[in-house]
Parts: sequence; C-alpha cells; structure tokens
Amino acid sequence: MPDAAPATQSPPTVSVLLCAYTLERIDRIAAAIESLRAQTVAPHEILLVIDHSPELEAECRRRWPELAVIANSEQQGLSGARNTGVAASSGEAVAFLDDDAVAAPDWVERLGAAYADPLVLGAGGSVRPDWSTGRPRWFPPEFDWVVGCTHSGMPHHPEPVRNLVGANMSFRRPVLREAGGFRHELGRIGKIPAGCEETDLCIRIGQRHPEATILYDPAASVDHYVPPERGERSYFTSRCRGEGRSKAILTALVGGDSGLAA
Repeated sequence: MPDAAPATQSPPTVSVLLCAYTLERIDRIAAAIESLRAQTVAPHEILLVIDHSPELEAECRRRWPELAVIANSEQQGLSGARNTGVAASSGEAVAFLDDDAVAAPDWVERLGAAYADPLVLGAGGSVRPDWSTGRPRWFPPEFDWVVGCTHSGMPHHPEPVRNLVGANMSFRRPVLREAGGFRHELGRIGKIPAGCEETDLCIRIGQRHPEATILYDPAASVDHYVPPERGERSYFTSRCRGEGRSKAILTALVGGDSGLAA
C-alpha cells in the first residue's frame, strides 16, 4: 500500500476542486460554490481552477476573493486544470465537482466517510441529470453517461467499481500524486465531446494497487445541469463518437482488457 492509506480511521480533510473554462457558466459556477458552502461537513478548501480564460479568471477573483482562484498552469484542457488544482491542494483527499453540478448537502461528509477503510483509495457517487427542458422521450437512462451522469447500470448500493464519473469523484491526494495525475492525451478541451481521463486514472490506480478499492456510493450524490443542446440527437451522436475515439486511445495506453472492461 502507498503512504496514502493512513493508520487513522477518522475521515480525511477533503479539498474540493471546481474546474471552469467559460464565462457562459458563471451562474452555474456560483450554484456549485453555494452547494459546497452548505455542506454538513465543510470542505477543507475550495479551489477554483480556470482553464486558460483570463476573462473568467478575472470575474471569479472579483466575485469570490475569499476562494483560491488558480490559473491552469498546464496545457489547455480539463486534465491540465485538474492536475493544477491537485498540485495546489492541501487536503488529505481531493474531490472533483463539475462547474455545472450541485452537490447534495452531505456530499463531502459521505465521501470522507468512505475513507474510514484504509483500502479505499478513491470514492465517488451518483450524478443525476438535471434536464433544463425535461428528459427527451427518446433518450434512454442507459445512456445518461452521454450527458456526464451515471447510467442505469450503476450499482444501487455502495460497491467497488472500476472507475468513477468525473463530475463526482475523489481520491487520496498522495495516490493522485503517485499515479502522475490525469493524462493530457485524454479529457475534454472546451466543448469538444471527449473523455475517459478519469477512467484511465482509476485503471492505473487499480493496476498499481490491485488489493485496494475504488468505492461507488450512490448516496453521495450531485445534480448535473443538462442544457437543451445536450438533449439533441446531434449531440448524442457526436458524444458517442467522441467516446469511441477516447476508448481507442485509452486501450492503447492501458491495454484492451482494462480499457474495455465493464
């Protein structure tokens, strides 16, 4: 086991990262921050990482001078923004919340409780779609991953999983450092519908520590805003195509058995 598995069974301090890239989402960012301020267990810190958008960075510094607003110091994209936030964090665990998601009041408390087991190196929960115009009649729950949410095949009770969903995940901070963070070959840049960077990270952690657990607890929930355009068939097909490309890159990096496993 790495030094990430502490001897104490008490909940760890949890840093929360919000990664943002566009001023268009400023109201969503505000809602995400307010949900973190209303937690039953307060985050150790909230870090707002801005992905190469000086205009957004300036506005966030103006609105939230009390928060740590940090510019992405790596190449543009979600992976670089997350790595920048992890490097600046100081909590024993690091949790990731999307800039257009709202955490349930006990989200931090439930994620922290998962680490009472020293074998748990990562913990996350359910991501529920908040459809701005209602779920399209043709859109199946099995494909909720297309809009960044948990699909209907996920466990209904706390269970180990291969990987977590990026909008709602956490890891012990030393494990993130040991694994080398998120790869730039994968991950979203702006509105390009790609992904798999969190899947890759979880697979690499599992390969390094086969005795350890990545835990999914559906009760540790967040609500993820789904704008009208993501309910269009054109977005659905584009996102599925992007996922296929990302899976091809993923399997080349980690192998077909791991990359294509359920």
